[in-house]
Formats: sequence, C-alpha cells, structure tokens
Amino acid sequence: MILVKNQNRQSEQVSKFRLYLMRGLYLLTFIGLAFQAWETILFPSETLDYITGVAFSFWAAYATLMGLGIRYPIKMLPLLLLQLFYKATWALGVYFPMKAASQVTPEAESFFWICLVAVILDVIVIPWPYVFKNYIKSFLNLKIHPE
Repeated sequence: MILVKNQNRQSEQVSKFRLYLMRGLYLLTFIGLAFQAWETILFPSETLDYITGVAFSFWAAYATLMGLGIRYPIKMLPLLLLQLFYKATWALGVYFPMKAASQVTPEAESFFWICLVAVILDVIVIPWPYVFKNYIKSFLNLKIHPE
C-alpha cells in the first residue's frame, strides 16, 4: 500500500499528458529496438564479435526495461535520461569528429539521424521540473552524516 501511495505522489508531480507522452516514447523505443536487438542476440547470422555482442546485449536489456516504462513511466525515468545522454554523447563525441575528418559511413549517418530525433523527443518528453526537483536538487542537498 505504501508503494502505491508513493507512486501516486510521484505521478501527481507530472501531468497526465506528460505521463502519456512518456509512455509513448517508452513504447516507441521498445518496439523500435527490442525486436532487432533480441533477434540479433538470439538468432545471429554469424558469430558476434566482442563489442557488437556488448552493444546488442545492452540494447536488448535496455529495450526490455523500456517496456517496463510503459507501465511505470516515473520509476523508469532514468532510462530516458540515459537515452538522452548516450545519444547526445555519441553525436558529439563520435559523429561530429567523423564528419570533420570526412569519415562518415552510411551507417553512422543513419544512426546520427536516429540520435537527433531521439534527443529532440527526450528533451520534449522528459518532465524537467520533476527531474530538477527529485534528482538534481536532492543531489545538491546531499548531506554526509558521519556514523
């Protein structure tokens, strides 16, 4: 009962419309990523190399957790933050240097546009006042108590 009340209090801080937007983004990410990632892991056309295996394992687990976000949008909010930061980091740290060196592959170009759309959607959908109040403000008010 306490857990339900806590979830309701958290949800009250975010509008119903925002919760539906979040659920839509979780669903979009789940559908867009889960089937491809799990198919690659479970039925690879060839043996996956180390880093490809790591990437697809991460994406499969991530997409599965995004499925939980459809039911628990506030509890799974850190996944949207992760998506925002990892895709923005990839664009800034990998794509733009590749572009500056004229080494962009068609795959990198395609992934850049996926990242750009995801970053824009994340910035729109993430309930920023909730993030500032419950993550950033509470982190900045951290008090270390000696035992």
